[in-house]
Amino acid sequence: MQPEPDVASPVSADPELADLAWRVREGVGRLNWRMRAERDPNGPGPAVLAVLSRLYRAGTHTPTELAEAERLQPQSLTRILAWVTERELVTRTTDPEDGRRSLISITPDGLMVLRHYSIQRERWLAGALESTLSPTERQLLKLASELLMRVADA
Repeated sequence: MQPEPDVASPVSADPELADLAWRVREGVGRLNWRMRAERDPNGPGPAVLAVLSRLYRAGTHTPTELAEAERLQPQSLTRILAWVTERELVTRTTDPEDGRRSLISITPDGLMVLRHYSIQRERWLAGALESTLSPTERQLLKLASELLMRVADA
């Protein structure tokens, strides 16, 4: 059920565009929650995985850069960095340009943890797509996924 829009600040003057925005947000959000539910409950949590993913995709960061990029409080990031450092999922080195700062990089073990998590989710998703969607619907979803990536990069 779609919630009543806030009349003080309409999403869009175009009701069809507002409905599409709601449907995309709702679908992406529900899929994200469902995929998170498929993760190993004994594995790293979402915040740890987000940090590892950031380091993999964007490279070495300072702790401050990581906290800002992931919108984490410094205290939360400190706990996460202690956890991943203890398990050798990241390395922490001194910044050669500023000895007061440290640089955080993902290790091969960190990449393996991240890839394992991704494979788990993709395995579940492939099964759900196969059992739920027709071949034509899967082709439409492929096109939609490309469009979603374009919107995300806008």
